Amino acid sequence: MILGILASSQPAAAGDYESIATVTVGAGGSSSVQFTSIPSTFAHLQIRCIVQSNRGGNVGGDDLVIQFNGDSTYTNYGYTHRLYGSGSSATADSFNSSQQSRGAGWMSANQHTNILSGNVIDVLDYQNTNKNKTIRALSGADYNGSGYVMFSSGCWYNTNSITSILLKPDNGTLINQYSTFALYGIKSA
Repeated sequence: MILGILASSQPAAAGDYESIATVTVGAGGSSSVQFTSIPSTFAHLQIRCIVQSNRGGNVGGDDLVIQFNGDSTYTNYGYTHRLYGSGSSATADSFNSSQQSRGAGWMSANQHTNILSGNVIDVLDYQNTNKNKTIRALSGADYNGSGYVMFSSGCWYNTNSITSILLKPDNGTLINQYSTFALYGIKSA
């Protein structure tokens, strides 16, 4: 069983990714970014993004949260687990259900002018109607020698195929201008 888990989590080859859609946030920012009408022809999905939240104050960043198929039901999003660090210390934490999963990663905040965080978010088995959906993300940013890196995961307690994805900041109200999101389909082996 462990071998099967390891084999299914191996990265896809470069030719196995197909671009589905790209969104760049324009002037004034956007409260969210949404991908709709996602084709059902892939094994997994991947979102690659560089992002910044308009969250103010002296904070390093903001959680990037994700919703599927317009579902904002509190109990449908399970535990989010995170491991993050700044190079000198590491922290692990988890969050129980909320109206979205915080497992999608992390965004830099306004205090870090012109610095966007990078995220790679995997949505695994998005078409499999026999299991709940799992996400995992790697994110981070460099603030001229300081910064963060984060590994996170989350779950959507629903077996429906994923046809739309919404991403937004958890604490801020906008995703800042120039943030870019690219959705890819990962072909099956």
